[in-house]
Amino acid sequence: MAQPVGGRSVEAASSVLKQIAAQEIRRMVFAGEMRPGTKVDQDAVAESLGMSKLPVREALISLSGEGIIETIPRRGAFVADLSREDIRDHYWMLGVISGLAAERASATLSDADLDELRVLATEMEETTDLLEIERLNFRFHRLINLGTRSRRLIAELKLLSGAIPSGFFDSHPDSVASSLRDHREIVDALAGRSPGMARTLTEGHFLRGGHRAVALLEERGFWR
Repeated sequence: MAQPVGGRSVEAASSVLKQIAAQEIRRMVFAGEMRPGTKVDQDAVAESLGMSKLPVREALISLSGEGIIETIPRRGAFVADLSREDIRDHYWMLGVISGLAAERASATLSDADLDELRVLATEMEETTDLLEIERLNFRFHRLINLGTRSRRLIAELKLLSGAIPSGFFDSHPDSVASSLRDHREIVDALAGRSPGMARTLTEGHFLRGGHRAVALLEERGFWR
């Protein structure tokens, strides 16, 4: 029997609340507000977000699958003891799959797509607003990923990139400049229809991102 429209609406709303809770918990973890081994206060999280505990519990289950949260029976949910290598490995996996996406996209992106990538790269270079850079960066990589025309790759990339919280961005001028240079080189490789170079440059881009992420977490006292 078909589910009533009202039922679908409730389910959709519940999914949105779960995503909001998961995003906030990720932010707190990577901002150093909840350190490894810390028990997650579900009541406090729910109250701060103005929601019930149910979506918070569902978010913790999802985050457990990402390796960010460890759930211990009869004790509760705790921030996982993430190591520096765990962080680097996450970016390495993201880089490997993103590299494959760039390799495939080099043969499928249209001239209009390439022009859009150039525009996005320019807009990132011309702004100093880190949140705007993050938004443009998302659009830049998403356009390349969609060029794979592979539902499986796109789904995996969405999962991996979704585990990196919004606002988690290294603001050091040298790091930003390095990332922007990477984008230009990636666009040039894609425009040159050089699949191997596009893959290598993209993998390197994310590997460096992993090293910067570890350095940023060090600065925030994540492992103290």
